[in-house]
Amino acid sequence: MTLYEAAILGIVEGVTEFLPVSSTAHIALTSQMMGVAQDDFMNAFNIIIQIAPIFSIMIIYYSTLFQSLEIWKKLIVAFIPTGIIGLLFHKQIEVMFSANSIVLWMIATGVFFLILEFIYTRRGHHTFELEEVSYKQALFVGFFQALSLIPGISRSGSTILGGMLLGMKREVSMSFSFLLAIPTMTAASGYTLFKEYSSLTFDGASMLLVGFIVSFVVGWLAVKSFLAIVSKYNFTPFGIYLIASGILFGIFGVEL
Repeated sequence: MTLYEAAILGIVEGVTEFLPVSSTAHIALTSQMMGVAQDDFMNAFNIIIQIAPIFSIMIIYYSTLFQSLEIWKKLIVAFIPTGIIGLLFHKQIEVMFSANSIVLWMIATGVFFLILEFIYTRRGHHTFELEEVSYKQALFVGFFQALSLIPGISRSGSTILGGMLLGMKREVSMSFSFLLAIPTMTAASGYTLFKEYSSLTFDGASMLLVGFIVSFVVGWLAVKSFLAIVSKYNFTPFGIYLIASGILFGIFGVEL
């Protein structure tokens, strides 16, 4: 891997991690197109660039995170379903990873977004502020997040969809989804590092650093832009993109 390739993958991770698209599929496709070897170093690199966006979220929501203990309690409640299911069934989940499965669920998520937008404009919402999210809503968003353990279902996509179905305003659902990434991605990355540490190699420090910094900066910009765009429009473009990209990934045979 070159520094240029590290930067490109950092950009892809930063853009796709919090958008309601499959970051896994996008990273895999980009790596495949650039001919990057899927070795132990690449495994370490993927973990590092996935950690970076967590810090961008913590900076964006600094005041919320460090001034409200309640939001932390709700995030922990929301994380519980994914944590338990992921811990108990991680072997079964790993078996499900395949190109066909990921493409199928990307397309399905896109269809769900289009359906939701059709329903959402007619049913409205009743949770207008992040502070108004209840523990019950947090728990059920957690169950929606557990769906993202299925390869191809976006974590942010499933939690945003879930929040909106539970009556959250779009912006509130997005904010809660972004914040929920903190405990979820920290636990997932930590578990992967613990499980595969002996086989990981961190020799290419410069490439890891470039990937981390680029992923952090682009992740910050992506979240800020995403919030601004969706507050004015809706998720229909993302639904169309998911369907189109899923079909293209299937045609070009992405290897995952």
